[in-house]
Amino acid sequence: MKAIVVTDQAAGVAGMTLTERPEPLAAINDAIVQIHASGFVPSEMEWPSTWTDRAGRDKTPSIPGHELAGVVTALGYGTTGLSIGQRVFGLADWHRDGTLAQYVAIEARNLAPLPGDVDFTVGASLPISGLTAWQGLFQHGRLQAGQTVLAHGAAGAVGTMVTQLAREAGAYVIGTGRAADREKALDFGTHEFVDLDNDTLKDIGSVDLVFDVIGGNVQKQSAALIKPGGTLVSVVGPVEARPADGLAIDFVVEADRSQLGEIVQRVRDGRLRTNIGRVASLDNAVATLNSTERRKGKTVIRVLP
Repeated sequence: MKAIVVTDQAAGVAGMTLTERPEPLAAINDAIVQIHASGFVPSEMEWPSTWTDRAGRDKTPSIPGHELAGVVTALGYGTTGLSIGQRVFGLADWHRDGTLAQYVAIEARNLAPLPGDVDFTVGASLPISGLTAWQGLFQHGRLQAGQTVLAHGAAGAVGTMVTQLAREAGAYVIGTGRAADREKALDFGTHEFVDLDNDTLKDIGSVDLVFDVIGGNVQKQSAALIKPGGTLVSVVGPVEARPADGLAIDFVVEADRSQLGEIVQRVRDGRLRTNIGRVASLDNAVATLNSTERRKGKTVIRVLP
């Protein structure tokens, strides 16, 4: 099969090559999926799991990518809940070969049915962004109607999901980003927008929940805004700044079939819009992922035409 592989952590995306790799075999509880589309997160090149297995041993050459939409072509021994020929989407294991390939072996529990009226490109754009927003807001942030959410990176792939899900849940959403992001953030539903280059965060007042995708000084300023009993949720590693009277939680997104079902249903009925930026074929993926152009939304690689 065709696959994109990486071998040199120092080279990052610049070290990607499109090559031939053996098709994967299905282990116990696995499904083999023929990938139609794969989402990609550039920060994957910095994750240890891209380069090593769970025991810390070098696993290169490895196939990056973790979001997929495609069709089940084979099932491993003991695999239940899926059928051959079924349309699926999901989030692949961090430590196994990923989804920038024509086929992937993935635990069946990490997949959810993809309805026939949802395009594979859309399906591939949802798992990391959608699940990160869902788990950060509802599992870790315990969001309630009437609360105020400060959503950093509100025009990004995760931020636009955070905004829409929080607003649907009855929250007041204040988004942040660069000045050029204002129109997009407001279009996706933020009630207010703060330009981090020119505005002052402390002027927005207190909030119940901060969804942090930036860290550093922005996280420090945000922690000071949290109301007593509120929560700072971070996806950028260990929390460095904590609210005076509240919780600080950092987490890594996990695959969840039922949550994926909730997310895709919202896409189907128009309550949730995807934020897809560049779309490229597998043959052109290396050039696309190496582009220095600022990313606006999720990058999706169409593996099949």
